[in-house]
Parts: sequence; structure tokens; C-alpha cells
Amino acid sequence: MDPSEVTNMLEPAGHSQRGSVSSSAVRHSEVLIYLVNNSVIQLSVESLSSLTAGELARTVREALRLPDQAHEVFSFWLISPFLELQLKPKHCPYKLCRQWPDLLYRFTKCSADEIVHDEPTLQYRKNVFFPKSKEMQIQDDGILRLLYEEAKCNILEGRYPYDLEDCLQLGALACRIEFGPFDLEQHNLAFLRGKIETLLPAHLCKKHGGLLAAFRPRGAKHHSYEEMLLESFRQLVEAAACEETGALKLLYHQYLQKCHILLYYGSAMFTGQIDKPVQSFLQRNGRKPVTIAISLDGVSVMDSKEKCVLLALCYHELSWEYTSSEDEDTDDILWLEFDGEEGGAIVNKLLKIYSKQAELMSGMIEYCIDFNGAAETPPAQDAVVAKPPRPKEKRGKLKRQNSVVCNQIHQLLTIDYVEEGKEIKRVKPKRAASFFTRQVSQGPASYSTVAISETLEQG
Repeated sequence: MDPSEVTNMLEPAGHSQRGSVSSSAVRHSEVLIYLVNNSVIQLSVESLSSLTAGELARTVREALRLPDQAHEVFSFWLISPFLELQLKPKHCPYKLCRQWPDLLYRFTKCSADEIVHDEPTLQYRKNVFFPKSKEMQIQDDGILRLLYEEAKCNILEGRYPYDLEDCLQLGALACRIEFGPFDLEQHNLAFLRGKIETLLPAHLCKKHGGLLAAFRPRGAKHHSYEEMLLESFRQLVEAAACEETGALKLLYHQYLQKCHILLYYGSAMFTGQIDKPVQSFLQRNGRKPVTIAISLDGVSVMDSKEKCVLLALCYHELSWEYTSSEDEDTDDILWLEFDGEEGGAIVNKLLKIYSKQAELMSGMIEYCIDFNGAAETPPAQDAVVAKPPRPKEKRGKLKRQNSVVCNQIHQLLTIDYVEEGKEIKRVKPKRAASFFTRQVSQGPASYSTVAISETLEQG
């Protein structure tokens, strides 16, 4: 089940058509398709009320002059500040726009006024279920350009948290892609001024100003972000004897490959809340707004305000469960269970995520696990050949002190193991059996613990 599967649960509603799809009753209707970089494609289509996303995608590919491969790389999404849903080729955007108020009522905390005035836009962007490994095989410049634009937008907006050092490298690649090879006479500080927010995340620059100052020697010159970015741009190594078209293709791949390190690259995003740890005797418990990113690789929980990762787990590192609430005013709950450390011992930890989108998230996790399992299943004739174990990927940036991509376990209020429904703190061996039934596999050999040295390291 993916997020768009929810649309199968609802009957067509009688609400007026709104958003980026025209409600004109004439045979030819105008449809606005938005790209992630805010550019708009205006199309004239027939039979809007019955036009499927798959049929509309063919028209978009023709308008953008993209090859047929784009069919599996990109999908249509209905997007608003409150809800993001990926459409399947069989879905009808017109009908889903009519159902949008019902979707907001069921899966968000929108007020009645917000539901009435919210207008979803129809976006053409990356398909969650297109693997990162296949992106490196793409050779079409048009597809690569769209993927680059989407990744860059997510970096700049903080949807993909990344450290300043890495953002400087990505910004340098963006300079090379958009401004051409480094030219000492043309590319200077004056050239970059006014462009910095299109190359580096604004929130990250502001956040790290004091941090960089703290580590500078006394009397050292303060380097602006323009200076740091210009130096990173200058240091880019050019491919020898490479035509500009070939160079762009290589640069797109380099930019995407650096984003692929992030567990949450290409994720579907959901909203929720988690409990805050008690900081002092007088402070009451509260809840922290979080963004939950679910991709083919795993689940990440991110601080919506601070733009940093709180918890990132691959599927073999977690078990999960979804519990619904009978009270419409009470959020459903997505539980994540994982191995952690408490008092020097390995314990089971439970994280409680409150969200009206918990059902969607649970279905998304299950669908991703099934999708990965189907993709990795060997052919029947080769079933007797044992596959070598896949080495665990080492994400070196997780070891960086004060990294925004490092797990922040101390900011999570977790339950350290639950037994028979009673909350008790108890040290126990590596999970012999999970509290939950939803796991990648019931076999204990399929589970590997969270690498404490990597994920719990703090500054």
C-alpha cells in the first residue's frame, strides 16, 4: 500500500473542483502542471473528468520532450501545505481534487476554514518507488535535469537535512551546472551576491554562523558564505577533454550521488508529533512537530523546526505497528521499535509518533518492504544458489560531530522495552522476539542492531 492507495477507500465526493485542474465543463480543458522548480506547464486536454494520471503523463512527456523512461522515473502528486499524495497511473486527478476536502478531514488536523480554502496543486516529480541505483544509469539530460532540480530544491528548503560542509560541495556543483566552468574574472564575490539563497540553504547559513565563529582561531578572518562557496566552486576538478554536454551529465550524476547518501532521499513526507523529554523539574511534557520521511531505504524522523534528523533507521533495523484511535479528536499512533543503548546495555526502544497519517505511514512502510523483497527475489532456477550477504553501508558523515544527519537519541522520549502491555524499564539481550508483529522477517537472523558508535555519537 502506498499513500495514494487511500483514495480507493473514498467514494467520489460532490465538492467543487479546485486547485491546478480546471473544472470547465467544455470538452477541452486547461490543466496546470507544476514542476518542483515552480515552473508551470499549461496543457489543453480532452475529457478531463475521466483523464487518468497515466494518460496525462504521456502528454507531459511530449511537452517536455522526455523519453519513455520518464514514465517510471516520475509520477504525479497532489500537493498542499497539509498533505502530499502520490498518484498511481490509474488515478484520475480531477476526481481526486474533488475528494481533497475529505482527504484533509481524514488525514490532517486542518480546521474547517483551512479545508475549505486549501487548493492542491498537481506536481510532476520523482516517483518514490524508483530506486536510487537506477538513477545512476540514466543518460537523458532532460530526466537528469528534473531530478537535479528536485534534489536541489529539497536541499535548499531543508526537507533533506545536510551539513554545511556538504551543502557547500553541492552548492559548488550547482554553480558549475548553472554558471559553467569556473572563470576567475567572471566568478567573484560580487557575482555570487544575491544568488547565495539559490545555492545554499538559508536556514543552515544562519544556524551555523555562531558555530563556525566558535572554532575560528582568535584574529582569524571571518569568511562569508559567498567566500566559502566561491572557494568550493574554484576547487572543482574538471573532467579532462569533456564536452559541455557530457560534463553536465557527469555533474548531474555527481550531485544526485551525493544526495543518495541520505537515507531520506526520494522519500514521501508525512507530518506528526513526538513527546518531548522532560528537560527540568518544572517543565511539563510537550510534543514536538516532526516530519516522517519514508523511502525504499528506510524511515527517518526529522525535527520540522530545526531541520535535523532525530532518528534514521533502515528497514532491517526496526519493527513497527499502527494503532488507530476511535476518537476523531485523538491522533492515531505509529510505533517504531529499534535497538538502542541505556546505561551501557542494549535495550529495546519504542518511539511513539502521533499522527492522523499513521495509517498511511504504516501502509507505506509495508509496501516499501514488499517492493524491496520482490526486487531482490532471485529467479526460480537460481534459487539454489546462495546470495552473498550485502555489506552494511557505512555512512561516514554520521560520525561527524554535531551533524544534522546524525541520530539525536537524547531528544527522543522513548519507552525502554514494553512487556505484556506494561511500561517497564528493563535491560534485555538483543531482540529475541519483537513486541510487534510487523517486521521485515520473523527470522532473527534478518535483524541487525543499530550501530551505536555511529548513530549515537554526539558533540
